[in-house]
Amino acid sequence: MKITKNVERWSPLILLAACLLLWQGVVMGFSVPEYIFPSPVQIAQQFVEFTGPLMEAAWKTFWVTMLGFAIAIVVGVLLGFLIGSSRLAYTAIYPLMVAFNAVPKAAVVPILVVWFGIGLGPGILTAFLISFFPITVNIATGLATLEPELEDVLRVLGARRWDVLVKVGLPRSMPYFYGSLKIAITLAFVGTVLAEMTAGDSGIGYLMQSAGSQQRMPLAFAGLVTIGAMAMAMYELFSWVEKRTTGWAHRGSQGE
Repeated sequence: MKITKNVERWSPLILLAACLLLWQGVVMGFSVPEYIFPSPVQIAQQFVEFTGPLMEAAWKTFWVTMLGFAIAIVVGVLLGFLIGSSRLAYTAIYPLMVAFNAVPKAAVVPILVVWFGIGLGPGILTAFLISFFPITVNIATGLATLEPELEDVLRVLGARRWDVLVKVGLPRSMPYFYGSLKIAITLAFVGTVLAEMTAGDSGIGYLMQSAGSQQRMPLAFAGLVTIGAMAMAMYELFSWVEKRTTGWAHRGSQGE
């Protein structure tokens, strides 16, 4: 059992190492030019050579993403609470939100540039627009799936509708909420990088766009790796918080 747990714990790193070795072997074996598909070693060299610019761009992208994501949490929770607690609001708002979410965010960025200019505005708003929908949907689902029988019992015992939603519905929605955060944070990074590549003057997206235009693919891939690392770190952070605040909702978590 202990060996199995150790294998499970290290399995992502083992798989990553195997993929990197295969990647390096394919590039070397077929003599693929770096301006087409760089090897892991070439990408690592770019990290060493451009550590300062990469970290500066990563920090800019990170805090822009966090600003947009924070707005998405506030708006998503409020909208989700409204939609999940009212059948009328669900009927009126939800179809419009689905339609808006289906619009490619790349088509929205040029409009944001016209409204807010090149810089931070489009990045923050794109991160918000692309990430608030999962939060809204999951909060609304958590409230809407409250059992009618349980609500009836609570109402008989004297609880008001507001008490049922706030004291029972919201706590039961927390697993849905954390699940949506793990999805939304990765989408928020996608939105920020998209805006930076289209209308930015700094950040990882701008760096990747500049590197790509100069056919410096190892540096562009280094930017991709940086974005992936930041998104994965935030995903793991929310997973850690989720396990320690909603352990009751996860089978077997009490024994860990």
